Amino acid sequence: MADKTRQEGGERETGTAPAVPLTRGLSTKLLLLTILFVMAAEVLIFIPSVANFGLQWMEQRLRSAALVAIVLLEGDPDRLSREASNDILMTTGVSAIAVRDGGTSRLLVVSQVPPAVDMHADLDNIGPLQAIAKTFGTLFFGGDRMLRIFGSIGSSPKQYEIIVPDRELRAALLVYARNVALLSLVISLITATLVFYAINRIMIRPIRMMTQSMLAFGAAPEDAARIIQPEDRSDEIGIAERELAAMQKTLYRTLGERKRLADLGLAVSKINHDMRNMLSSAQLMSDRLTQSVDPTVQSLAPRLVRTLDRAVSYTQGVLEYGRTQEAPPKRRRLRLNQLVEDLRATLAIDSANGVEFVNAVDPGLEIEADAEQLFRVLANLARNAVEAMSAEKDTALVRRLTISAHREERSVEILVSDTGPGLPPKARENLFTAFRGGARSGGTGLGLAIAQELVRAHGGEISLKESRSGHTVFSILIPDANDHDVNGAS
Repeated sequence: MADKTRQEGGERETGTAPAVPLTRGLSTKLLLLTILFVMAAEVLIFIPSVANFGLQWMEQRLRSAALVAIVLLEGDPDRLSREASNDILMTTGVSAIAVRDGGTSRLLVVSQVPPAVDMHADLDNIGPLQAIAKTFGTLFFGGDRMLRIFGSIGSSPKQYEIIVPDRELRAALLVYARNVALLSLVISLITATLVFYAINRIMIRPIRMMTQSMLAFGAAPEDAARIIQPEDRSDEIGIAERELAAMQKTLYRTLGERKRLADLGLAVSKINHDMRNMLSSAQLMSDRLTQSVDPTVQSLAPRLVRTLDRAVSYTQGVLEYGRTQEAPPKRRRLRLNQLVEDLRATLAIDSANGVEFVNAVDPGLEIEADAEQLFRVLANLARNAVEAMSAEKDTALVRRLTISAHREERSVEILVSDTGPGLPPKARENLFTAFRGGARSGGTGLGLAIAQELVRAHGGEISLKESRSGHTVFSILIPDANDHDVNGAS
């Protein structure tokens, strides 16, 4: 059992299809079934064909005897010698010849002892089923029986009768049946081969190629050369090939993004170790600044300390973010206006570039959220907006970043709007997708992806409400953590 498992595992690693015995392959089954079905169709043709041959043989014997009877009726058949009668019977292959005219039957030629009749065949009134029964009765059970065959010839009112042994008929039927059976077998083989070739080329081979492609791609999904190349077909096989190719391409891109994330996580982890040491040193120096008596230093020192604390916290969580998902939010009641003010200080917007920051949040508006996570969401959106507006060189342009919010029943909607150039089409198509939804040239799209993850962790939703030249608005909807209103209204 273990050997079999190792063997199957080796096949998957190399991307080769496991060997299928010839007797159990689809091609062999298809060939055998085609031969069987064609032979079944040939049998339906074989039975009436043999019966028709038997009727033709009897009609031929009856016609030959009728010609002899016509000649005899022109003369005097009673004066025929025994030797002449035997010659006539031997030549026609019958044992007796008779003619019926106007209800009167006359025996023209007969052997020395009138033979006993075992089977009668009325060629004028015989039906298809009767013909089949009589013919195959002779074929299987004949050889020593006598047949009485009678019927009209042409439009003559006379009816001719013959008595003939069935030995020659049975022998002729055996030869004919053998020839028809051999011909049917040859036709079946040729038809089966052609049908097999057509179906194998149209169906079996493409299915085999898809199977090999799936195995090869499964062994190395990071290799784009192993993605199946679909044929230009409009049938079900073509649809299956195109869907398989699309699925493989999607998986290839997904694995590429995961690998890029893993590489990025490794690189950030290396940088994080040294950066954390430097930030710790900066934190010690900022603690000394709080002891300064300079009023300006005293006003800026608390913000600097909070910023360094956030930086240390972010670097501490880098490795955890690379290994697992974001930690569950620790939701507390917050004054959103104050959080936006902290964001204004952290952005450190340079007035020289003409960017205006507007905090339009009602000072009394409260929200239940994780302060650090919500700060990161707003920081990512605000930083993208500031960088987009700062990249524009026209000094006459209005560069304004506005953050506003309002309560909607049991949730708070935060709006982050700017007067920048708007998002490019590619960014809108892949919004919130890492490495594909960058809002600016050279961006990775990680900021929006992280923002979406943090908002969804709060049970909320982030979306792009509007984006055009001069007006871009992002909406962040954060529901309340419990059933009561965060401002105290029940």
